Amino acid sequence: MKILLVDAHPVVREGYSVLLQAGIPGVTILQAATGEQALEHSGQDIPTLVIMDISLPGISGLETCRRLLQRLPQLPVLFFSAHTELALVRQALNQGARGYIGKASEPRILLQAVQRLLAGHLYIEQALATELACQGSTRADNSKLKGLSAREFEVFVMLARGIPSAHIAEKLCISGKTVANYCTQVKHKLQAANQAELVHLAMELGILHTAGRVS
Repeated sequence: MKILLVDAHPVVREGYSVLLQAGIPGVTILQAATGEQALEHSGQDIPTLVIMDISLPGISGLETCRRLLQRLPQLPVLFFSAHTELALVRQALNQGARGYIGKASEPRILLQAVQRLLAGHLYIEQALATELACQGSTRADNSKLKGLSAREFEVFVMLARGIPSAHIAEKLCISGKTVANYCTQVKHKLQAANQAELVHLAMELGILHTAGRVS
């Protein structure tokens, strides 16, 4: 069994590796720091399961998931992220992910999620599953969001959180001009005149829990 861990931070990957090797005897842990590396790994050594952060430098976790599943439709992908807004969870599931848990989860939750996905089941952290069930499709499952690409959605979330364009460019490893183009596309598709309207929309859709949240 091979599990591919995709996270930008080496310390985080090493910590997960130790946990998984202790909880799943005989597992081999592969590591990638970016979506590009994950795609390269999967082309050379097909993993049994992928555990991935949603925020990655370069191509996003959402886009990485989409591309992985284009190549390997049956590959289980588990998102393990600090961002647990329901709109992000829905976007991940829409891209074909089989599970989503927050990084604040206890270690046993990660192991439980891995075991469930390996058994062919879906797994969403209990608190998130409850919120999804309570809200149904009334908020984040908005037709406007469905028109955004994975990258546009990621830029939308970062803009709504108040992250400056220069920081978005640095985090995503793209040029400032490219970020500006994405900003224009996002505002056009969401019919938002300015960033304040993007923030308001993000709060309505459940992407932001509170105004002014920056990460």
